[in-house]
Amino acid sequence: MTDLSDQETAIELLQELGLKEYESRSFVALARLPQGTAKDISELSEVPRTRVYDAVRVLESKGLVEIQHSNPQRFRSVSVSEASETLRKEYERRIESLQSALANLESVRDVPSPDTTHEVWSLSGRDAIATRTADLLTEATEEAVFILGDADVVSAEIATSLETAADRDISVVVGTTDDSLREQIAAMLPDTSVFVSDSDWLRPGPYRSDDTRINRLLLVDGSTILVSSVSEDADGAQEYAIFGRGFNNGFVAILRRLLSLDSEPAADR
Repeated sequence: MTDLSDQETAIELLQELGLKEYESRSFVALARLPQGTAKDISELSEVPRTRVYDAVRVLESKGLVEIQHSNPQRFRSVSVSEASETLRKEYERRIESLQSALANLESVRDVPSPDTTHEVWSLSGRDAIATRTADLLTEATEEAVFILGDADVVSAEIATSLETAADRDISVVVGTTDDSLREQIAAMLPDTSVFVSDSDWLRPGPYRSDDTRINRLLLVDGSTILVSSVSEDADGAQEYAIFGRGFNNGFVAILRRLLSLDSEPAADR
């Protein structure tokens, strides 16, 4: 949604939240007016006047618009905060319904449990990777070593997972790539041990045009690893991750040994 006006951005987001185009355009038009007739809405939204009535009726049924039964009828939107809360609750209800439906799906066939010894999976997208990171921290039963290259990695969700892990007596250490970042993270996580990593391999290297940056590296219980990197492309900074399980998984074993050497001094800090 780059280079869009606030109006077009709002219309696009409303459609992503489940409204149809004419409904979205009509609501945004009303949000700019104290109140208005179908003619006013049509002129401001470019929705055909005959379609405005249908759109407004749907918006009223969703609790987003109020109707004054005068002649001609007049309409007004609820406040921005009220509309946002209504849409948020509807979105959450849909997510809950989706979770229930997916959880109740029947498997098409019996699949034996896979051997995770050599499994390595990939995923992409900052939000998806952050969610997986928080989930893995929640799964920890003994220890978690988390090295990061950017303060933005510690989202509210991840900070909560780190704090909760520590409350469960999980050994949690967090590493950073420099002193400045260490100070930022220590301020964000005052009850967590934070150290500066000595591992040069975490930083962009001299190999050809290697400017890829390791953004997060998480080892949980010595048997689960997640590594993400950030690189630039035409769409800006993109984050990609690989994820593996299994104490004997070669990928996990190599990084476990590297992180063990890197984080051992933290125990004395």
